[in-house]
Amino acid sequence: MKTLLIIDVQNDFMPGGALSVPDGDKIVPIINAMQHKFDLVVGTQDWHPQDHASFASNHKAASTFDEIEIHGKSQTLWPDHCVQGTKGAELHPNLDTLKFEAIFRKGTDKEIDSYSAFYDNSHLKSTGLTGYLKEKETSQLFICGLASDICVYYSIYDAFKEGFSCFFIEDASKALDIEGFLEIKKEMINMGIQIISSEAI
Repeated sequence: MKTLLIIDVQNDFMPGGALSVPDGDKIVPIINAMQHKFDLVVGTQDWHPQDHASFASNHKAASTFDEIEIHGKSQTLWPDHCVQGTKGAELHPNLDTLKFEAIFRKGTDKEIDSYSAFYDNSHLKSTGLTGYLKEKETSQLFICGLASDICVYYSIYDAFKEGFSCFFIEDASKALDIEGFLEIKKEMINMGIQIISSEAI
């Protein structure tokens, strides 16, 4: 089973959104054009409560992008984004979701962030995605979306650790920190992650 996992293609990560990823909207037509090449298509959504601990607005005297410690782990403080039930949390209106068989929501626990589609950042709670994909007999997992250096990367890392054969679709993903992502790409290559373009599928 060849599976496409589409990470967090949501309004708040688009240009003009609360946590805008540069050129985030450019990946939407690429993702739409390649979905027919897969046996299974699955999406994810950041789905935060308004009082989420990762929001700078919920910490007095803190600023956006400050680094603090929560429950013994480093946490970047983000602008409020992908709040449950808001327009910003919705998938991009031009994203074709007809082939989506499931959407997994993450970051729902106000006490801990969840970059990965598989686990929260402390690996205390699973989203159930691993079991779902294994039950569907996924052999190859192709991952794309937003943002390459955060949620896509952590999802790829966990997918690899769970034993999936992983492919990162570079042209169907965008990074929040483009320069920082260059180092992450090197790490992916060292792990054995295959970096491909959508045309190579």
